[in-house]
Amino acid sequence: MNLKRQSPLALCLALAANLVNAEEVAPLNLQQIRQTASDFEHGRMVKQDYKQAFEMYCKAALAGDAESAYSMGFMYFNGRGVTRSIPLASHWFKQAADHGDNHAQQMLARFGNVTPSDDAACQAPVPEPEVKLVAAPNPNRQLVESWVKEIAPVYSIDPQLVMAVIQAESAFNPSALSGKNAQGLMQLIPETAERFGVKDSWNPIQNIKGGTAYLHWLLRHFEGKVDLVLAAYNAGEGAVERYQGIPPYQETRNYVKQILAAYQKPTHPVPPQELQKTLIIEQKT
Repeated sequence: MNLKRQSPLALCLALAANLVNAEEVAPLNLQQIRQTASDFEHGRMVKQDYKQAFEMYCKAALAGDAESAYSMGFMYFNGRGVTRSIPLASHWFKQAADHGDNHAQQMLARFGNVTPSDDAACQAPVPEPEVKLVAAPNPNRQLVESWVKEIAPVYSIDPQLVMAVIQAESAFNPSALSGKNAQGLMQLIPETAERFGVKDSWNPIQNIKGGTAYLHWLLRHFEGKVDLVLAAYNAGEGAVERYQGIPPYQETRNYVKQILAAYQKPTHPVPPQELQKTLIIEQKT
């Protein structure tokens, strides 16, 4: 990605994309980010926007750009778009000075004995906890259960619900294939696999992840009503919505009855939209 010729608005959109697809973009051009932040601060080529300037200076400063750190200090020193604060200004001038900025060193000398204050408004993002799982061919039930106990909490789902679905779908056979081309432990059809980012339905961990992601979506969509979630997993959410309940399909009714006999919980807490951890899947070689 070439950031050198982008307008301030285009750069903002590019930075937003960086946050979403961090693995697919080039390193940030700190000079361009700083320049665009300055444009927003002073209203050059764009409408003056101190908040946008602050956010962009913050991003560059956290990445080690001394001039952006100095600009953050200057905003606090002058109260430009933020509440004037010498301790916060000192914090950012110190960051810039530590990276060799002479102007920042001069500003620090003016403050004498002022103790720098950490800036809660500009902090490096906290890395999400990671769950690393390694897929193995032909896993036994015990291994599948260990994976479920790691994956289900990522989606804030009761592992026992996922286990009950796997039992009904494939009886823990990772090679199960239905006449409708539903594949693997949680019997993902290709459309569902693609919908939830599963690249290889025959990878048992990817399969569990995809099926659990679908359960997560269904639990939110049907507000934790387990019977409707199960009916939708079997027959599709469209059928449940069309019949405003469990569809009159004998297969689906038996499916729901079978799982509820094992799970025995008519409702499930509605999971939050945000995942609780980052899930990393590796293939055992």
